[in-house]
Amino acid sequence: MMLDKFSSYSYVFLAVVLTVYGQIIVKWQVDSAGALPIASIDKVWFLLRLILNPWVISSFTCSFLALLAWMAALTKFPLNYAYPLFISLTFTTVILFSALFFREPITFSKAIGIAFIIGGIIIGSQK
Repeated sequence: MMLDKFSSYSYVFLAVVLTVYGQIIVKWQVDSAGALPIASIDKVWFLLRLILNPWVISSFTCSFLALLAWMAALTKFPLNYAYPLFISLTFTTVILFSALFFREPITFSKAIGIAFIIGGIIIGSQK
């Protein structure tokens, strides 16, 4: 019983990890590529180079795998339980990793918001 419950939650957490990986990798590669050009044709080539970047392709792959994990999670949980859990964990993890990897600030209001989200997860997950 306990192992089955762990297995069920592992699908949600796998979806979160893969989604966060994709977001962090895309941000890293977009930052590395520089500013979006002004001319329309240059924008197309800029975005095409990004799409063909192996790191960005790895983020696409992880997004697809996250979708598969998400579909598996939805076989175990109702949407109104799984979705807030997934979104809140993804949201908070992306904010924390963006601060760690990209030195993006976590302001006081963001910290309070994260605390409310985590509190909401705890309250909302009670059956």
